Amino acid sequence: MKTSVKTKHFVGFLATALALSAACGRTAERAVDMPRPLIKVMTFNIRYGAANDGANSWQFRRGLTAEAILAFQPDLLGMQEVLAFQAKYLRAQLPGYGFHGVGREDGREKGEFCPVMFRTDRFAKLGGGHFWLSETPSVPGSKSWDSSLPRMVSWVTLRDRRTGREFVYANTHFDHRGPKARLESARLIRRQAQKLWAGKPVILTGDFNAAEGSPPYATLVQDRNGEGPIWTDAYRVIHPERTPWEATHHGWRGVRKGTRIDWILYTPEWVALDAAIVHMNDQGRYPSDHYPVTAVLRSAR
Repeated sequence: MKTSVKTKHFVGFLATALALSAACGRTAERAVDMPRPLIKVMTFNIRYGAANDGANSWQFRRGLTAEAILAFQPDLLGMQEVLAFQAKYLRAQLPGYGFHGVGREDGREKGEFCPVMFRTDRFAKLGGGHFWLSETPSVPGSKSWDSSLPRMVSWVTLRDRRTGREFVYANTHFDHRGPKARLESARLIRRQAQKLWAGKPVILTGDFNAAEGSPPYATLVQDRNGEGPIWTDAYRVIHPERTPWEATHHGWRGVRKGTRIDWILYTPEWVALDAAIVHMNDQGRYPSDHYPVTAVLRSAR
């Protein structure tokens, strides 16, 4: 794939990502001595590829989108707003990654995916599934409450080839209009986690269309009285002071002031070592209208 990266923003990001990649490579070489190797996680809303975005349309930025992913070299990647043709392109650009995802409209290829990808040299897929954020979660295309569109979760059970440990990686995209749907979606994920993933460590990523401190966030991160596990917010662990400059959706304008609606969450079996909102661009051209969010995790024990 040809690249044309010109700006200091991308060069700086690339240098950091490559340095981290090299460090993780050295960790791999010491896997026998290091029973808790790092896991690099990225969540990325890549923007609906059929949108009429003019100069920011998919055909003009798809290479930059792939570059943003390849620069970080995530072990686990969760994406949102992925159409089938976008999935096909990115799978071709990301050799060595497994793919698990379906279209939200029919459970096959119709509509947006919220797929998970994972390095097959690092992880073995043991199982997986999908459920819809509705009162009938097993029904493809279903929606409930005040949701404007069908929404879903895609998840896989993985075994880490370096440690033998098993865990679940799940990815989602909450509704952008319905506040009740977002809250009920968070409650449903906790119930489904108890039902489907009981006893396993879980990493949960997504575009939650909700700010920190909102009812869905509180349900997932703070409510110890609800069903199922609660999660920890990787970004807030690494950046404990909340600021106004944490936007993850910038609407093609490159703004940084705003709220953080894209999260990387984990259950207590993990610890966060790093987390970032990635502002890479190529002379003001962005890979998406969302910034990717990254974290580096390690097993807590």
